Amino acid sequence: MTDDLQAIVDRIHAKLQSRLGEGKVADYIPQLAHVDPRKFGMAVVTVDGKVNSAGDCAEPFSIQSVSKVFTLTLALGKHGETTWNRVGREPSGSPFNSIVQLEQEAGKPRNPFINAGAIAVSDLVLAGHTPREAIGEILRFVRYLADDETIAIDPSVAKSEEATGYRNFALANFMRSFNKLSHPVEHVLGVYFHHCAISMTCTQLARAGLFLAANGRNPMTGHTVVSSQRARRINALMLTCGHYDGSGEFAYRVGLPGKSGVGGGIMAVAPGRASMAVWSPGLNQNGNSLVGSLALEMLADETGWSVFGH
Repeated sequence: MTDDLQAIVDRIHAKLQSRLGEGKVADYIPQLAHVDPRKFGMAVVTVDGKVNSAGDCAEPFSIQSVSKVFTLTLALGKHGETTWNRVGREPSGSPFNSIVQLEQEAGKPRNPFINAGAIAVSDLVLAGHTPREAIGEILRFVRYLADDETIAIDPSVAKSEEATGYRNFALANFMRSFNKLSHPVEHVLGVYFHHCAISMTCTQLARAGLFLAANGRNPMTGHTVVSSQRARRINALMLTCGHYDGSGEFAYRVGLPGKSGVGGGIMAVAPGRASMAVWSPGLNQNGNSLVGSLALEMLADETGWSVFGH
């Protein structure tokens, strides 16, 4: 199967050329509004470490909410199952920045991948650290996962989010009013905005997700990142909650655990087989990459990798 994988990736890339530019770039974060909507990259890294890629796969982009998978992994490492006292594990069915649901549920976010949930997770990662140290820890962890020291945070994106993140400030203050955050709101959001501003290529992102495809072990370095049970559980959350209120549609069409970001990136995992990342900045109405979602649907169809069987 993997012998034909590069051919499959090339074919998908060629087939989707006519769709490039569709969807809407996330213009509410000023720095993201300037990104060329016709960009499209794709990388698939198999558990034996082979990289199959096409298009703009070596161009760094803002991973945004894809980073929430890495901060959740870190928080679970620090706090274990008590993490779930602070954030739920259910799909939200509401927009990723909804305040209504948070009010109804007394400040406990529905899952770690909506904004409120990821802010709560950032608060957990901040425990015992200054914001600068927590941001450094997250960046070091992502570099360790991808086995790549060149990965960096884009300061202009972080600044841009801080300047316009009114809704996130509202969510964080709201949780603080329910005593759901332990640190000052500006410290927690400083960590949150910076991890969302991590910049990576498709190839780096696919490599960073490889531990989730390989039972918690990074096959490229031989390091065990998490237990196989924890890897399985993170994958389960990605499948049910990884695409905001489009998670059901993504599971239906693609059938792989995945996490999207409004920068147009999606990281997805075929357990036991491969980790993959796509990037195309034009988003659908749920805030997920339009062409990226199509590419992963085609990949799942051609490989039979859906977790629900052929």
